[in-house]
Formats: sequence, structure tokens, C-alpha cells
Amino acid sequence: MHRNILAAAAASLAFAAPAMAQDEVTLQLKWVTQAQFAGYYVALENGYYDEADLDVTILPGGPDIAPTQVIAGGGADVIVEWMPAALAARENGLPLVNVAQPFKASGMMLTCWGDVGIEEPADLANRTLGVWFFGNEYPFLSWMSQLGIDTDGADENGVEVLKQGFNVDPLLQRQADCISTMTYNEYWQVIDAGVAPEELVTFQYENQGVATLEDGLYVLEDDLEDEAFVDKMARFVDASMQGWKWAEENPEEAAMIVLDYDETGAQTEQHQIRMMEEVAKLTAGTEGALDEADYERTVETLLAGGSDPVITKEPEGAFTHAVTDKALAD
Repeated sequence: MHRNILAAAAASLAFAAPAMAQDEVTLQLKWVTQAQFAGYYVALENGYYDEADLDVTILPGGPDIAPTQVIAGGGADVIVEWMPAALAARENGLPLVNVAQPFKASGMMLTCWGDVGIEEPADLANRTLGVWFFGNEYPFLSWMSQLGIDTDGADENGVEVLKQGFNVDPLLQRQADCISTMTYNEYWQVIDAGVAPEELVTFQYENQGVATLEDGLYVLEDDLEDEAFVDKMARFVDASMQGWKWAEENPEEAAMIVLDYDETGAQTEQHQIRMMEEVAKLTAGTEGALDEADYERTVETLLAGGSDPVITKEPEGAFTHAVTDKALAD
């Protein structure tokens, strides 16, 4: 009887004891809730972050949200950003460091009407091209520089750059001969608008030798001096990559998870499933560690900007393997 009373008391104390507090992590996405970020939502939904003792908040992005500004203002611990924008920000005084690279390949491309006489990159001269800005223009500008095409106006040696909104209207309305698209998003918006693939000509940046790394994870350099922060980020990266690999293997289920977290209701099932299938091609073949050869190719592309390079000197300390080494070791 005495033992039973002691056991009950111990159980009562154990139940009353507060649970160990999870480490909080705030992630700022580069864009709105969609399958481009499925790995993080899967990790949240499937409990991978909980298993890593993390309390993760995912902040959607949007046209008026710059991840670099959010982290600079203390609004996030880690951001999803494209490397051109991150390296440009670093050169301008914001000490961002790449701690993981879930996306191995670039999904960026230029999508053109096939009936305007564009068959190869040299044919882009004397055209109007839709280009995204807010840091997304850097790979395009580097590409044009390497082609010897200026971006000050349409003539035999230059192009007219149309500051493109985040839609495909300039192409559909024939305001531009080509527009910026992603393999997993805007290209399919053009197709869904009734355009047949054979009516289009596409140039993938990967195939033009100017692909730059997209959707890496970046933190502030000073935070990496804290071992507890590095440990927290290692657990975050490990759990996130579990989410990405699950999403690659289960694209339809991953898309459904993304839709559950889309508070705007703007996304559709068909588009998100297709997006996830395309995104899976970009995250395949990596466990999240940055490939230095991919980094060096990105830097070389950005430095080759002619009179207007994206960055003016070789970056120092712009990436670390400390987080992924710890994540993969664990």
C-alpha cells in the first residue's frame, strides 16, 4: 500500500512538472504560402520540428515583404532567400550567411512567344523583356552582360526591360516578348491561360550557364557565434530536410499540407500538386549542405556583370558548413 501511495505521488509530481520549453525559431519565407516551401510546412505538420524540440513559426512572404529587411529588423531568426540578393545585401552591410541549401538547382527561366522570331539567346536583343526586381533581377542582368546586351533600351544591342509584376499578364497581353517565370509556377500559369507549350520558347538559366542558387537558408553572422544558436539551427535544418525528402516522395500529400496552411485561400489543388512535382526536381539530390562548386558558379556569374555587376568583389564568410555538418552528424 505504501509503495502504491509513493508511486501515485511520484506520478502526480511528474505530471505537474512543466515540460521543457522548446526553442523558438521564426522562419521568414521569400514568397507566399505555396509548394515552393513545402518542406517547412511538412516538417511543421508531421511533427519533425516538435521532435527536434523546436517551436517553429513560419511567416509567409509577399510582394511587399523583403526577407533581408525582416531579418535585419529582428523579425526572423532565419530566412529563405536567393543567393544573389543575399550576397548583394552582404556587400551592402547586412552580414547574411548561408547555413543550408535545400534547393540544388535553379527553377528560373525566360518564357517567350515562339512567333516573334526568338530561337536563341542572341535573338533577345531589340526585344521587350519582363523582369522581376526586388533582388530577383540579378541573374538576368548577369546573363545580359555575358551576352553583351545592354539593358537601357531596345535596339540592336539592347533590350527594353519591363519591370514585371508577379503575374504573367505582360506576356499574355503581348506587352513583352518574354517574361520571367519559374519552372514550378508562372510557366504553368501561362499554360493554364490557354497557351500551348509549342507556342512558347523557354530559356532555363541552368542551361545558359548563369544559374544562381535559390531558396537557401540565411542567418545573421553574429548569431553564429552563439553555440546554442548553431545547435538550434542544426536541429532546424535536419527537421526541415526531413520535411523536404518526405515532400519529394509524397508530392500530392505535401501539396495538401501546403493548402491547409494557405490562409488566403488563393492556391488551388491542381496548381500546388504540379508545383510540388516541379520543386521536387530542384531539391532532389541534396541533404541540405551547400555545394561549394554551386556557390563558386553563383559568385562568378554575379561578378560577371560588366559595368554593373551584382557584387564587386569576392565575398568572404558568406557561407558556413558548421550547421549542416552538425545536422548531418546528428
